[in-house]
Amino acid sequence: MGNQPQHVLTRFLKWRYKHISHKTFTYLMSLVIGFLAGLASVTLKNATYFIESALDHGILFLSNELYFILPIVGLTLVYLYVKYVHKERLDHAISSILLALSRKKGIIHPKKILTPLVTAPLTVGFGGSVGLLGPAVATGAAISSNVSRLLHISAKDRTLLIACASAGAIASVFQAPIAAIIFAVEVFSLDLTMLSMLPLLLASISGVLTSYFFLGEESLFTFDLTDSFGVRDSLYYVLLGIGTAIASVYFTRMYFGIMNLFKPLRSPKYRLLVGGLAIGIMLYFIPPLYGEGFGFINSLLHGDHMKALGSTPFDAFVSNIWVVIALLIGITLFKAIAMTTTFAAGGSGGIFIPTMVMGSALGNVLAKTLNNLGLGFEVSESNFTLIGMAGLIAGVIQAPLTAIFLIAEITGGYDLFVPLMITSSMSFLITRSLIDHTIYTRELARTGALITHDKDQTVLTLMQLDDIIETNFKVVRAEMSLGEMLHDSVAKSKRNIFPVLDADGHLKGIVLLDDIREFMFDVNVYEKLKVASFMQNPPEQIFYGTDSMQQVMEKFQNSGAWNLPVIKDERYIGFISKSKLLTAYRRKLINFSH
Repeated sequence: MGNQPQHVLTRFLKWRYKHISHKTFTYLMSLVIGFLAGLASVTLKNATYFIESALDHGILFLSNELYFILPIVGLTLVYLYVKYVHKERLDHAISSILLALSRKKGIIHPKKILTPLVTAPLTVGFGGSVGLLGPAVATGAAISSNVSRLLHISAKDRTLLIACASAGAIASVFQAPIAAIIFAVEVFSLDLTMLSMLPLLLASISGVLTSYFFLGEESLFTFDLTDSFGVRDSLYYVLLGIGTAIASVYFTRMYFGIMNLFKPLRSPKYRLLVGGLAIGIMLYFIPPLYGEGFGFINSLLHGDHMKALGSTPFDAFVSNIWVVIALLIGITLFKAIAMTTTFAAGGSGGIFIPTMVMGSALGNVLAKTLNNLGLGFEVSESNFTLIGMAGLIAGVIQAPLTAIFLIAEITGGYDLFVPLMITSSMSFLITRSLIDHTIYTRELARTGALITHDKDQTVLTLMQLDDIIETNFKVVRAEMSLGEMLHDSVAKSKRNIFPVLDADGHLKGIVLLDDIREFMFDVNVYEKLKVASFMQNPPEQIFYGTDSMQQVMEKFQNSGAWNLPVIKDERYIGFISKSKLLTAYRRKLINFSH
């Protein structure tokens, strides 16, 4: 009985290979993956709303004044789950997917299907200041990876289906299918061809229909666009682009700064305690930092800043518009801090929606400031709120097209397309000139694991050092005589290079066959000459786990060598030959291009 599921799967795979073409099967799988990713997004959303509703209705019997302690309760529950069930450090959702694509051939552990579904609702539902989009994409990607493995789908198609999962998840969350496709292309650096475009489109449609089926036509932003764009406002949108660029740089640097601040706290318990208390204090003074923040955005879009701000210790002063502006600036500044502190304390979530909250606050601040300077300026606060979100997405995530189409789809039309392009492009260009890599990609870029739109660079990233290391080299010792070397190594080797190792396996040098050729047939010097007298230093060494494939290529180019030794943990493990490296590169390039 135990082999019955495996037998059924084998029969299905045989039937599929016989009756369904590769292209048709890819299209069908993209629909299935889009549905499953959409279902994961709906599950995440409903689980989070259930927790929030339970807390709102007082199941925990907490007075309103004590709600700011809830994040530490949620973080504690996440800590217990991670310690006793997940048993690994939580990874950043999008970064871990990019790493799986570049280093693990798109293989993601099955337990990463469940973990975001548990930890993200606990984090956000109890008030952690992060978003649900990253966990939704992570769960969808894990489902896609494991379904692909189960059905023996190739690594290349597995990559495409993981991108389909992200498109399905985003389409489901925002009900914005076009933006979902563009996100998959911009963030996962896909080559946009019809072969990849149609599966992404099918997955996106499947994801959005799943959302409609389970949640109806209820959208995240209940907003009707009423103010059209006027050419006279172009300069203000340029100003907003500059402002969102500055905010994007602040957001990114604050993220890495706070994460580094928590590094000395080795114990997860200390990070939880310090981070939880810090979040609680921020929530007490700035309640809109609680949870994802969609209610805050909607209130600003409807022009109700009092509802957006909620009840704060500064209620007695909010009749003054400049106090309101100051409080909104506080939200703009502290959203990045609250979000990163939630991550540092052990929480689970994403950065996409926090950027939208921060952008909406910044856009609203600029509009309110212009309208209240007394200089006769009059701009649309709701439009600036929307376009501020696009500016932050374009800057922080460095995905300007995603930003433009997402906000255009949210508003139900393209009336704001021109200001969206102005602000998003300004924000992206300025941020890109100041910050090379996003929160998603910085660590991957540092280790040479970042997939890019540069096909050559991507092929190098996807290559694995393990696949090209050769170990059939005969090892010699420096103290060996020439006779011993010839008898024990040269006579038994088909290679013309011999690594010289010490007793601990450390590389001391190399001996080339050409260096000993003139002495090979002179038996009189066999015992007189030692290996050490022929030994030379290799022109370069390759360090396993440290050197990227790009660096390996550069070392061959700069040294002019045909073979270079590979060192792992200070010990010799083999050689890489230029011919095998280039052959592997050409093969990978051909596979990647078709």
